[in-house]
Amino acid sequence: MSKRAVILAGGTGSRLRPYTVVLPKPLMPVGPYSILEIIVRQLAKSGFDRITMAVNYQADIIKALFGDGSKWRVAVDYSLEDRPLSTIAPLKLIPDLPEHFLVMNGDVLTDLSFAAFHESHVQTRCAGFTISCSRRRNKIDYGVLETENGRLIGFKEKPVSEYMVSMGIYMVSRRVLDYVPDKQAFGFDDLMHELLRRGEMVRTCEHEGYWLDIGRPDDYLQAIEEFERLKSVFL
Repeated sequence: MSKRAVILAGGTGSRLRPYTVVLPKPLMPVGPYSILEIIVRQLAKSGFDRITMAVNYQADIIKALFGDGSKWRVAVDYSLEDRPLSTIAPLKLIPDLPEHFLVMNGDVLTDLSFAAFHESHVQTRCAGFTISCSRRRNKIDYGVLETENGRLIGFKEKPVSEYMVSMGIYMVSRRVLDYVPDKQAFGFDDLMHELLRRGEMVRTCEHEGYWLDIGRPDDYLQAIEEFERLKSVFL
């Protein structure tokens, strides 16, 4: 089966400044490769034969580096936003998307099996959208007070909360794009609210392996430190 992926690579990377003053965030180096090249290599190895890069900020640099994708034995093309459209609206600019396709942020480092993720969505025919997600724990380094009218009614010492977060990797059925307005910014959050409001099925698929969003300086430095140790896992 032919598999198509869209990589969202048009952001300005404002959270990662000053690193992104010169390079767009997806081209930040992690080991010998940019994060975007790591993603392209992973997708190609997972059997994706066509990748569309949704670009905006410093698009010419990305195009110059990846060209038509022949270096990685995958067809690469580009969809250019003439203005920022957030995470979902750029998909409306791509006219030939297949019935089911993968969408992901261009700043994600993970060992997720993209092929298995694609297949699980296709097999679940009633789902319009599938979110790859990761479980996270957040420890608060303080004693947390529960108060009411200036009186202590409860106390928790350094509590830990656990929650599921989106990994920025999705499988999309083309029909849900009918809910996305034309020519205006529309993000992942907007689409989730709309799908929930309409009663559409949105699947979640928990990934128990490695995942790191390199959007912040601390996370980017962590990716650099861990890549060499885990290189064989990613590639």
